[in-house]
Amino acid sequence: MDDKYEACLKISYIILLVSLITRITSTEDRISASNSISGDETLVSGGGSFELGFFKPGKSKNYYMGIWYKKIPLHTVVWVANRVTPISDKHSYELKLLNGNLVLKHVSNPSSAPIWSTNLKPTARKSAEVILLDSGNLVLRDAGSNSSEPLWQSFDHPTDSWLSGGKMVYNKKAKQMQQLTAWKNEDDPAPGVFTLEIYPHPLSFVLMWNKRKQYWTSGAWNQEQQIFSFVPELKFNFLSNFSYVDNENETYFTFNVDDPSIILRAVVDNSGKLTAMLWQENIQAWSLFWSEPKQQCQVYAYCGAYGVCSQNSMPFCSCLKGFVPESSNDWELNDYSRGCVRKTNLGCGILNSEKKDGFFVYNEISLPENGQSVVATNLEECELACFNNCSCNAYSYDTRGCSVWFGKLLNIQQLSVGDSNSNAKTLYLRLSASEFPSKSRKKLIIIGIVIGLVALISGLLGLFFIRRWRQKARIAESNDPVEGSLIAFGYKELQMATKNFSEKLGGGGFGSVFKGILSNSSVIAVKKLESFSQGEKQFRTEVSTIGTIQHVNLVRLRGFCSEGAKKLLVYDFMQNGSLDNHLFSENNHTTLDWPKRYQIALGTARGLEYLHEKCRDCIIHCDIKPENILLDSEFCARVADFGLAKLVGRDYSRVLTTMRGTRGYLAPEWISGVAITAKADIYSYGMVLFELLSGHRNIEQSGDRVVKFFPTSAVTIIAREGDIMTVLDPRLEGNADPVQVVNICKLACWCIQDNECHRPSMGQVVQILEGVSDLNMPPIPKSLQVFPDNDDSVMFYDESSSALSSQRRDCCSVHPSSSRAAPPQ
Repeated sequence: MDDKYEACLKISYIILLVSLITRITSTEDRISASNSISGDETLVSGGGSFELGFFKPGKSKNYYMGIWYKKIPLHTVVWVANRVTPISDKHSYELKLLNGNLVLKHVSNPSSAPIWSTNLKPTARKSAEVILLDSGNLVLRDAGSNSSEPLWQSFDHPTDSWLSGGKMVYNKKAKQMQQLTAWKNEDDPAPGVFTLEIYPHPLSFVLMWNKRKQYWTSGAWNQEQQIFSFVPELKFNFLSNFSYVDNENETYFTFNVDDPSIILRAVVDNSGKLTAMLWQENIQAWSLFWSEPKQQCQVYAYCGAYGVCSQNSMPFCSCLKGFVPESSNDWELNDYSRGCVRKTNLGCGILNSEKKDGFFVYNEISLPENGQSVVATNLEECELACFNNCSCNAYSYDTRGCSVWFGKLLNIQQLSVGDSNSNAKTLYLRLSASEFPSKSRKKLIIIGIVIGLVALISGLLGLFFIRRWRQKARIAESNDPVEGSLIAFGYKELQMATKNFSEKLGGGGFGSVFKGILSNSSVIAVKKLESFSQGEKQFRTEVSTIGTIQHVNLVRLRGFCSEGAKKLLVYDFMQNGSLDNHLFSENNHTTLDWPKRYQIALGTARGLEYLHEKCRDCIIHCDIKPENILLDSEFCARVADFGLAKLVGRDYSRVLTTMRGTRGYLAPEWISGVAITAKADIYSYGMVLFELLSGHRNIEQSGDRVVKFFPTSAVTIIAREGDIMTVLDPRLEGNADPVQVVNICKLACWCIQDNECHRPSMGQVVQILEGVSDLNMPPIPKSLQVFPDNDDSVMFYDESSSALSSQRRDCCSVHPSSSRAAPPQ
């Protein structure tokens, strides 16, 4: 009997101990009048998706009460209560119910005011409780009431994140716009300068700087088409049910992710961008699959006062000459909002000629805003107008007259040299005399002596190395520098960086590509050009042109090497390689999901649209294929090898006899006796779309030696109005938007029309993928009929006109909508 009693007693002790341990770490999913959370205690939602408690962001020493994902190993906070009032000791504060409110207050000082509260009218409601839902919503409700309406919920008071089930609301009665406000930086969740708001007239999303300057908008909501005019792809990118509700009290947008395995959130981050993030379980990281604005420097005043933003440098921000960051600690955390301050005060009013202010010249600058016009007939008068006013910090003069700036300079952008952007201007920045070299006689004498010594030494060294220089002169036709910011590498430097070109990434008609690591640890991709015939000057001219072509969907050229017959190009390295490795390689065990494939199709189209329609001269790629579509760390598509066709000396005014395109992607006109236009790229792009659908090469030979042509199978099903999902890559297991799949298939068929005049332009392709334009049923190209489908025959639409006539008109400038077979409605 005593043994049984002792055993029961031990079990009771164990149960009590377990309950105490559980109490220390969690109080389940709710707070009632009888409990609270403090210290290491947390609330965990019923399904275990979210957790609420105290946390320390980044390297901060302060504590905040917040909500984060429970099942994700990377600590990701989605809501913060006391974001403006941090605490230093989490054990001294508790989150509890008090007078019908949820409050965060000091434990040992009950009379002190809460540092955070839900701010409802005080009440003695004893049945109130707070529950953390599995959606991440913290809800204060009256458990004794029959009403399902919460008294307060965190979804109505978001911080920087918009979660599935949450709403972005415009309150019609209060005329209040709900906002998402970015964190100040990764160590400080205090409200930053960037906010997302829902604007009522016209109904749209806008990003604001300091709640007073709009720098991005989604465009007006089109209720009929259910899209935003400027970002029609938004509703597709949320992988969810994106919906709009309008009633007498409020207007709001919401989205819901039906699949619990998909973890999705929208965030206004401290870079000023609205981003959609998807958790990738296979790599244990957040994946960015949509963001606006596209370029960082499009964010207003991202670099703060007297900061300059350059899209082509890392980090993007730097201080103007004569200025330093106001807070170096903030800059290290990528928080540039406080901008820069002068190192030396201006000497305005000083008569001493050696201490007068001067002006530093900035070329290729996008001018700051809020410039004021003054009367001046020339540059000298404009400078004098600024110089005579001690409050004037800068001036600019062009054909439109003289502008001067008073107060802080905001939203300055450094544009690329040679950029065709009409915003490129010259800014004259006022600086203290100490920022310029002294003109004193003594210093001039010293400088003269130094220059003389350098010249003498250079001359002696020149006599010693003159033979070597002459040898290099024989090898290189010219040593003129390439314009722009391209780096001229030495061959030995690249040979060392690539370990004697040992790690081959791929190859094609223009040459082989190798991975390299420079001395500063940056990773590069080096292309060794083959069959090269151009001279040195022409090569450098063409490389300079390619270097100025920059777009988010194009691989950036970093530099080049030209030593005799050795011609190499140096590009940014793309971490996820080329598209073909993800679609066709048996060694790649990860499968590109449908949203990524759709974004790759859209990104590739945007890159080609830029080459065809937005460059100074139309650039025809001539070799579009999965091998030339590279993927960066975020699986953003970047077109490679653009401009190389011209670089190796191709002439598009005649038939190309040295054709370097890839079989299976070549348009019929390559062998038809007509000149090549941008529509040849459209054909190749259409073939790539078919491969994105199927996940394998368009032409495959089966075991019984029967050649299968996938485009024929796909288009046959479309013509019969069959189930297109049956030809989708089986690795996707049907997880794709059927409407998008059908549109991709139709678009691909339009792109590979025999008559190039009936193919869409790349601008139209982008509009179709963005949902701006609709698609008609395409005619079936004759080329597809060469590979008949194994099933019963299909009555194909036939074009009576031949696209291959050498007398055909030039279609490069013909708008496809003028043709009776044009794709957009």
